[in-house]
Amino acid sequence: MYTTLQLIHSYWAYLTLLIIILATLNGLLGLFSNRNFGAKDLRISLFALIVTHLQVLLGLILFFVSPNGLKAISTNGIGEVMKNAIQRLFVVEHPLIMLIAVVLITIGFSKHKKKEDSKRKFKVITIFYTIALILILSRIPWAQWL
Repeated sequence: MYTTLQLIHSYWAYLTLLIIILATLNGLLGLFSNRNFGAKDLRISLFALIVTHLQVLLGLILFFVSPNGLKAISTNGIGEVMKNAIQRLFVVEHPLIMLIAVVLITIGFSKHKKKEDSKRKFKVITIFYTIALILILSRIPWAQWL
């Protein structure tokens, strides 16, 4: 089960990253081109929200069944995990930063719905999705992933 989940989590991450980049670029283009926030823009932002939530769900399940997750804390203790950079990345930094990024995407999507004009909608989406994207890129375990 662990291997299958890890494989799904890794491949879904490519789609998630691609969609977040697309939503961020769409927000930037909309912001600077002064176009109206339409159904296509809503769908792109919503799809980014959905795929990130699914990715986090997969990641949380993986955290509990993986030897690199909660089991690493039980086996080695949190002190040892924090001393080891690789374990710290998998057990603490990656999950925490990814949760924060998904919260930012969720807040950005929620806040954009309350805005009346298109420029403000694009601005909110762009700010929150860009910060989330930067956080995600900062804590992807690149050596393991590629």
